Amino acid sequence: MELRRNSDVIVETIAPQGKRIIDVGCGDGSLTRHLTKHGARVLGVECGPRQLAKARAAEPAGDEEIVEGVGQALPAGDGEADVVVFSNSLHHIPAEFMAKALAEAVRVLKPGGTVYISEPIAEGAFFETARPVDDETEVRALALAAIGDCAAAGLTQIDEFFYLHPIEMTKFEDFHDRIVSANAEREEKFRAMEEDLRALFAGNAKRTEDGGYRFEQPMRINLLRKV
Repeated sequence: MELRRNSDVIVETIAPQGKRIIDVGCGDGSLTRHLTKHGARVLGVECGPRQLAKARAAEPAGDEEIVEGVGQALPAGDGEADVVVFSNSLHHIPAEFMAKALAEAVRVLKPGGTVYISEPIAEGAFFETARPVDDETEVRALALAAIGDCAAAGLTQIDEFFYLHPIEMTKFEDFHDRIVSANAEREEKFRAMEEDLRALFAGNAKRTEDGGYRFEQPMRINLLRKV
């Protein structure tokens, strides 16, 4: 698979300039700001308190909005968006609400609007390193199943493709922050397993020329269109 950055792939795929985009599960708001810099009018939606605080504290890129909310009940009006983005977020929505989240995407989209779903595949060195404390095998499979049943929400798949996304870190502590920032409940488990996790990190990560670390995460992109 080709090595490509998530931030580049989404811009190349959805051409954000001038579009109204809803970023579902926007985390710390980095993608919301990235799309804003590329000319989109973006609403970032996040439910996690830690991530929401980070998103709101960051320097704005433009006129983006960051609001509290969930994918299964989007704080947006009917037919207002050109694109709804689930970037590494569909699998974080409770399984019983994944279909509802796709139906909500349809509600807020204009006719012919696009749903962009970026999901990490449950394999590769980063996945195996994080798996002892954050095993997402089941939830990622459930997200894929929800995508496969997208017709029930009023969507049709127009494309699916794969690539490798580089995850770069300067030190082990960056790995810790990445794992626990989205879910504070992982903190205690991470602390209890830290020695083993350090060994996995050292063994699985590639060293970079500047002394840092890199993983190559297999990604799947599904593009869906409102029928």
